Amino acid sequence: MPPASSKPFRGPWMIAACFLTFGISTGFPYYNIAFFFDYLRDDHGWTQSFVTLGAPIAVLLTIWAGPIIVPRVSPRLLIVTGTGLTFCAFQWFGRLSGSEYEYYAAWCLYMLGYFLAGPIPHQIIISNWYKERRGFAMGITYVGVAVVGAAVNKIGPALMIHLRQDLPPDGGYSSTFDSIMGSVALWVRDGSAAAMPDDVAYTSALKFLGFLALAAWPLALLVIRDKPEDVGQLPDGKTSVEKVAAAKPAAPPKDFQFLLGKVPFWLLLVGSAASIGSIACVNFLMKFVFEEQGFTDQAARDAVWSDAQSAILISSIGGRLLAGYLADKFPRKWVMLATYAIVAIAIPTLFLVTPQSPGFVYVFATIFGFAMGADYMLIPLMAADQFGLATLARAMSAILPTDTITQFWFPTFVAGLRAAWGGYSSALWAVFGMAALGAIAIGMLPRHHKPVDEG
Repeated sequence: MPPASSKPFRGPWMIAACFLTFGISTGFPYYNIAFFFDYLRDDHGWTQSFVTLGAPIAVLLTIWAGPIIVPRVSPRLLIVTGTGLTFCAFQWFGRLSGSEYEYYAAWCLYMLGYFLAGPIPHQIIISNWYKERRGFAMGITYVGVAVVGAAVNKIGPALMIHLRQDLPPDGGYSSTFDSIMGSVALWVRDGSAAAMPDDVAYTSALKFLGFLALAAWPLALLVIRDKPEDVGQLPDGKTSVEKVAAAKPAAPPKDFQFLLGKVPFWLLLVGSAASIGSIACVNFLMKFVFEEQGFTDQAARDAVWSDAQSAILISSIGGRLLAGYLADKFPRKWVMLATYAIVAIAIPTLFLVTPQSPGFVYVFATIFGFAMGADYMLIPLMAADQFGLATLARAMSAILPTDTITQFWFPTFVAGLRAAWGGYSSALWAVFGMAALGAIAIGMLPRHHKPVDEG
């Protein structure tokens, strides 16, 4: 085996690039598509249950992509392909004719993009480049989801404000950001300063935001490499031939039969799916909940959603960084259990946000966001502990689709409960129960001190 390259370790560059591409591929679309749900409902005359049904239908039609495509394709090429599909999906969402089947098809493009360019390729890349400080490296990478998502949380609503009103002829904007959004709105409207109606404004915003997905391409093609061996380096910057051997997994990847026979696999699958399903209910239904709690004016609802979602994502940064640090210092099972319990505790605080008490949005967002940030990041770390780094891709290619089923089906189920029970004040308690189930499952996991293929 040739010695490792003497050039500076490129791991930090991988973290920086994945920070951005993960944010672009996942943080931008996932944490912003729900902003348009009430616009889609009102424009096409759909129900809340139908608006949330597109994603889960698409999951069932595209779930094969995870276990079949992901383990066989270069992670960075998955990022390129997936973000291209995300771009196409947003263009389609902005051109819907009102057909239900067309809506499902657009969601299928979105979901394929999520499966291919979302968490799995980034988890694999970071896990290949880092072993000793994998938790911290993963934490930094996941911060990109929050940073990019929170930025677009402000861009989307601000763009809608400018598209729905006449632009000032003298360019008299109150801030640089306001001026930039005004310029974007002017470009989107082909130079016209006249206000757009809501049904034209939101579709124009969707089409414009779709172009953000393509920003991942130069990073994935020019900066990111799947593993350090591609550039003659070793994980964590190891340099000697002996450390090359030590850095290699001691065992080959386990097959799906091995995973299916392990109780920890099922506990992690159920626990992560339950917690992520409850988190998704908040992310997808929050705007509808705010409407039911008194935010009936469209502009006010847009504003409180923007404040809540951006605060959630900013708070999640602290959760991700702290969880990454604690995951390298303490048994990951207990770190994961604590975060899952906090998710459950945070759900009822959403009831406090009303037009009479709008400040409570930051109380809810801080608690919920902190736990949410740690939640997603800890799943691949726990999978690597339980089944080994060599089997991580295979384990996650099974866990992520299952998580995604509850991530998108459970909000539709809760929207159905809302219709049956008369409101989210009752239906959200099912979300609390789901989050509690996730915490119980994680609490039953055995404690592993060392991944099975690194011992």
